[in-house]
Amino acid sequence: MDDASAGLVRPLGEDQFDAVLALNNRHAAELSLLTRDGLAALAGQAFLAATIGKGEAFLIALDEHADYGSPNYLWFKERYERFVYVDRIAVDPAARGKGHARALYEALFARAREAGFPCVVCEVNEEPPNPASDAFHAALGFAVVGEAVLPGGAKRVRYFERILS
Repeated sequence: MDDASAGLVRPLGEDQFDAVLALNNRHAAELSLLTRDGLAALAGQAFLAATIGKGEAFLIALDEHADYGSPNYLWFKERYERFVYVDRIAVDPAARGKGHARALYEALFARAREAGFPCVVCEVNEEPPNPASDAFHAALGFAVVGEAVLPGGAKRVRYFERILS
């Protein structure tokens, strides 16, 4: 990776849970709230749980074997035999523009390729809109493969896939 922050990607350790939980919950509209136990459960079964710095950025991704009830994850599980699903990624506003999100995704792509996965998938909110995430995922080569209105109707999402080569 040519990204300066690529060397900063580290596995998520329990010592970082408080910082990651705080960052996640500041972005609850995009990600959904987590408890410490919920974070531990996700990290414990993650294909990749990674951070940059002390709460500057994080990513949690699951494969098709996860025991996870998220309607977005289940959408992919019903349609894909093998995949890596980005459940959540966040970058602290003070750390934006440093390439952290790209570095986390590139680390995920590399690990998924090494493990023989055909694709990485995710969802992006369409309502409420998230144009920065739309542009970011398009720049990384993701394509829309579906959409859904989540239970309760408060969120509408688009599902994305990035084929790994």
